[in-house]
Amino acid sequence: MHQLALSVCATAILTTAASAVELSVHYLRQDIPPPPTLSNLDPVPEDLGLAGAALGLEDNTTTGRFLGHKYMLTVTEVAEDDDLLSAARAALAETPYLLVDAAPEDLLAIADMPEAAEALIFNVASGDMALRDAECRGNLLHTMPSDAMRTDALAQLLVKKRWTDLVMISGTYPVDVAYAEALRTSLTKFGLDLEAEKTWAFDADMRRNAAQEVPLFTQEFGDYDALLIADEVNDFGRYILYNTWEPRPVAGSEGLSPRTWSPVVEQWGAAQLQSRFTEAAERDMAPVDYAAWAAMRSLGEAVVRTSAADLPTLRAYILGDTFELAGFKGRPLTFRQWNGQLRQPIPIVHPRALVAQAPLEGFLHPRTELDTLGLDAPESACTAFN
Repeated sequence: MHQLALSVCATAILTTAASAVELSVHYLRQDIPPPPTLSNLDPVPEDLGLAGAALGLEDNTTTGRFLGHKYMLTVTEVAEDDDLLSAARAALAETPYLLVDAAPEDLLAIADMPEAAEALIFNVASGDMALRDAECRGNLLHTMPSDAMRTDALAQLLVKKRWTDLVMISGTYPVDVAYAEALRTSLTKFGLDLEAEKTWAFDADMRRNAAQEVPLFTQEFGDYDALLIADEVNDFGRYILYNTWEPRPVAGSEGLSPRTWSPVVEQWGAAQLQSRFTEAAERDMAPVDYAAWAAMRSLGEAVVRTSAADLPTLRAYILGDTFELAGFKGRPLTFRQWNGQLRQPIPIVHPRALVAQAPLEGFLHPRTELDTLGLDAPESACTAFN
């Protein structure tokens, strides 16, 4: 178990010590090695998520410098075989505010700990649907979009482009299966049909065989408008592009992809966020980085607006009607009061450019068009926030 303490203090010259507010946050990450894939072109950064939280800390401190606010971030990394719950227990003894990068079942185990009853935990990595649905917890918020938010975004674009004849190839890892199910649900939601599906089970070296194997694998799909890929571990999708029997668009986990965040997002002031992150981390900002940044900034925004750091005040404000986070996505970000999900637009990108940003024009909602993405209140079985 490795622990790193980051502390940035802001002392206001024109405020008294009595008016100072201190907020301590703990980032808890379980280091789980990624599954073996066909290519090693996508190494996982060692500071994935941590760099986003550090930038959020810096942003909070910049604002707090003039208000007498002090922000602190402590990081605990837990090895795969170490006791995550013990680390969570130790973190909760220091602060009620946790950012957690862990598997869905571990997130629930932490949220259900007696020590977490009076805590606020931010899920910064998992898109698991159950966490926002029947398995939700009132002390667990989500700055990472759900799988459904991303697949709903893609489905809206498919409708707009009138790509209605769709086929899909999905992987076998649990995250692939979950993403494929989210795709099916989104297609049904927006009136689209999945004409055929296949499961990717090749263990051959596609770096050498893709040009021979993929055309044969996709030939039986016949004609279609677009091929959807469910490959969330970045295993085989790269080899599908430009190797299909029919020359058709590829979308989903590969090709035209709905992302939490991408280096190609440059509008709405995003280029400034991108450049500050790249300067600090010496790499591009990844989705988990953005989710961690958003969690830190949500807490910082709540502290600024309430001049408080106690849990009841911050939780009530974050889940209240007046909370807004400037997230460099063109719209203010807010939390859904029925399941703790951060509402946010979803960029739909390819590796070189932004194609669209959902919700797209024409997809209406009585509350906010952002609620056309993911579980809406009538669809969610979450009751923990009632």
